[in-house]
Amino acid sequence: MGMLTAKEKVKVELQSESKVETVPARDKIVYDTKNLNLWYGKDHALKNINLSVYEKEVTAIIGPSGCGKSTYIKTLNRMVQLIPIVKISGDIEYRGRNILDKAYKVEDLRTRVGMVFQKPNPFPKSIYDNVAYGPRIHGIRNKKVLDEIVEKSLRGAAIWDEVKDRLTENAYGLSGGQQQRLCIARCLAIEPDVILMDEPTSALDPKSTLKVEELIQELKKNYSIVIVTHNMQQAARISDRTAFFLNGEVVEYDKTDTIFSNPSDKRTEDYITGRFG
Repeated sequence: MGMLTAKEKVKVELQSESKVETVPARDKIVYDTKNLNLWYGKDHALKNINLSVYEKEVTAIIGPSGCGKSTYIKTLNRMVQLIPIVKISGDIEYRGRNILDKAYKVEDLRTRVGMVFQKPNPFPKSIYDNVAYGPRIHGIRNKKVLDEIVEKSLRGAAIWDEVKDRLTENAYGLSGGQQQRLCIARCLAIEPDVILMDEPTSALDPKSTLKVEELIQELKKNYSIVIVTHNMQQAARISDRTAFFLNGEVVEYDKTDTIFSNPSDKRTEDYITGRFG
């Protein structure tokens, strides 16, 4: 073979570079649950749970009533430990630190992990004071700063345009769907890293449910979300990954498309097709 010209050398180098395969970035784990067991007295409610939650994704937890869904999500902010008879073993790592370690301050955890409950639970205060409550607890007193936080949070929860002229009114005057979005705004006001949602639309009408689902799709651009839901269609619509719980165990955990189109366990298929549950 003769000598290559400079132009030919460049062409060969470019062809070689184009053949180099780029390795996709590994999904970043926010929560890593390892061999988690939980008892309510003698009742073994969670059994050897191994489950990872990924950054800026929606993770859905599905399963029949009493399977451990809500118990699991409440371990992620240690709320379940408020119950005296609860005993826990295993590890729950949040950003690489075990939150079950006695040295881990629960106050620090809950500034990073927000919670939205099944039924809207606004405080008996004004709309403004509901959202400003968390920042005030953390020492923010400047009115201008609070105003900015309140507006930003209400906009983030897609409710600002509906309440911007009603900020001094009692939050109980809002509809159920508006109250739930207000609770989400209250959660956003502390600038969390993770948002936990325990059946957040189960008490809402279809129109309000749709608004919350659309909001979740927007929120995942900036937050990692874990949602417990009984609604199979909802899990399929909004989540990136789905975990199926049954009798306190994780039967299957995978990308949502896989869970709903090609589950590996027959129990998963039976549940999502309505054969039980």
